[in-house]
Amino acid sequence: MTVLLMMTGMAMQGQEGATVKSCHTFPELGYAYNALEPYIDAQTMEIHYTKHHRGYYDNFMKAAGEAGLLEMPMVSILAKISQYSVALRNNCGGFYNHNLFWENMSPVKKEMPGRLKGAIEKDFGSFDAFKAAFENAAKTRFGSGWAWLSVDASGKLFVSSTANQDNPLMDVVTEKGTPLLGLDVWEHAYYLKYQNRRPEYVGNFWNLVNWEVVDKRYAAALPR
Repeated sequence: MTVLLMMTGMAMQGQEGATVKSCHTFPELGYAYNALEPYIDAQTMEIHYTKHHRGYYDNFMKAAGEAGLLEMPMVSILAKISQYSVALRNNCGGFYNHNLFWENMSPVKKEMPGRLKGAIEKDFGSFDAFKAAFENAAKTRFGSGWAWLSVDASGKLFVSSTANQDNPLMDVVTEKGTPLLGLDVWEHAYYLKYQNRRPEYVGNFWNLVNWEVVDKRYAAALPR
């Protein structure tokens, strides 16, 4: 599944009982809660997916409904997020980011396709240099947030981090682009297993990355 395939049609009840269509649905996880062990434990996965992610989705739908945006794709909302409420910013970001996060990971090891490998080596000098930059972004993000590998409008890869549930698609961030790989460094993503050992959680993420999905996002985001 990909983040683009997650948004199939649905309908919900609007004001005065009117049916309002929506292009957003809550996605299936795609693997069992224990599938990513020993790196991410089953309890964390279940709580993260059923409580945190679901909460962002429910609150996003409420905020999007109030703003009349239920039929607008998330990428379009995020591109103009400065025009909308804080509730929409936080919850649209949280919903989108978690959709991408689950797809980033696989219980089956996925090798990096040559196209993406070549781009990383070109733009960072080596995979190790990219890995160091990404880990630094994740480990040094103060408080809650995300680390990202993204591609900008010119096709160049870059690493960044954002606070809370912001992401590089938003018009409020400094470094803008299309997210390819994201790592959740909110404490709810790792604290039950790792407590205050965020660097260990960040290091173990490499055992789970679904590089095939990252490569597909990269290809789709390249300028035509």
